[in-house]
Amino acid sequence: MNRLVVLAGPSGVGKGTVVRALRDRRPEVWLSVSATTRAPRPGEVEGQHYFFVNDDEFTRMVESGELLEWATVFGGNRYGTPRGPVEQRLAEGTPCILEIDLQGARQVRVSMPEALQVFIAPPSFEVLVDRLVGRGTEDERERESRLATAKEEIAAQGEFDQVIVNDNVMDAASALERLLLPSR
Repeated sequence: MNRLVVLAGPSGVGKGTVVRALRDRRPEVWLSVSATTRAPRPGEVEGQHYFFVNDDEFTRMVESGELLEWATVFGGNRYGTPRGPVEQRLAEGTPCILEIDLQGARQVRVSMPEALQVFIAPPSFEVLVDRLVGRGTEDERERESRLATAKEEIAAQGEFDQVIVNDNVMDAASALERLLLPSR
């Protein structure tokens, strides 16, 4: 049976890396592409990494019900999951992953309670700090904000159906694969 998996965890925990490892082995798994009001980072491609929209367009999407979930997060940027592509893939029987934040996971839990909620956890908070600092994509102020948020997110992991500790990317990807594609 194909599933919708909501994948959440703190910034720097390796959600994207785990999903890429899974999709390298199982390319039929579809990863939703979020809309965001933040500027693209170097190397990010429109429609592949995110749909980059301005504030007015994002507001229009919210007001018209086009987003399955949305939140204002780090630095005042907004992120959201377009509803249409998710519903289309699920109707086609495609296994789907939503890689979103805690606020978004809570919204999806209400609107799509059948979704499997999976939390990706770091082996320790110290490892998370090292990973976040090591990726070098945020300035110190934003990094501190993300770490404060990470403490809240880690404390909420009990809200999820499953927790996968990302101490090894391939092991975490295998665990996610077993949850998403249990009959295979």
